[in-house]
Amino acid sequence: MDISHPAVHPVGVPPAEARPPPRVRMKEWQGMPATAGGLTLRLGQFSFAVISFTMVVSISNFSTVTAFCYLVAAMVLQSLWSLTLAIIDIYALLWKRSLRNSLLVSLFVIGDWVTATLTLAAACASAGITVLIDNDLGACAQNHCGRYEVAVSTTFLTWVLITMSFFFTFWLLATR
Repeated sequence: MDISHPAVHPVGVPPAEARPPPRVRMKEWQGMPATAGGLTLRLGQFSFAVISFTMVVSISNFSTVTAFCYLVAAMVLQSLWSLTLAIIDIYALLWKRSLRNSLLVSLFVIGDWVTATLTLAAACASAGITVLIDNDLGACAQNHCGRYEVAVSTTFLTWVLITMSFFFTFWLLATR
């Protein structure tokens, strides 16, 4: 009777002291926290928010329109948030610290998301009122439309920069 016999082949066992390969860190993209690009984004957000705030507050009767009051409040919050994170970025760059702590990055992501949402809402509401004053009412001469338009455009620029910061920070959190 011909019966096949299984052949036993020894399997190589890795040495006991073998270590797993070292983890490769993700490349730091400019725009992430603790990079020069991230600091530039934060300083841009801060400066555009201050310009927008200054333009609206320089008009004497801005407080009669709720959208412009909301714009002022949103820009104050945005400027404080951006200035705080710019200071953290400066600290991290000067002392060569990494801001890769998951809890810290999560806080940055949530803060950027909230301020981006508030900034976009303020920009849209103020743009709607500015278009109403300019196009529909035709009362632009006595209502300082030029200043309102500068304030709205810088608010939209602030939103673009905060959205970029949000995506870079969210990418850092997602690739952990």
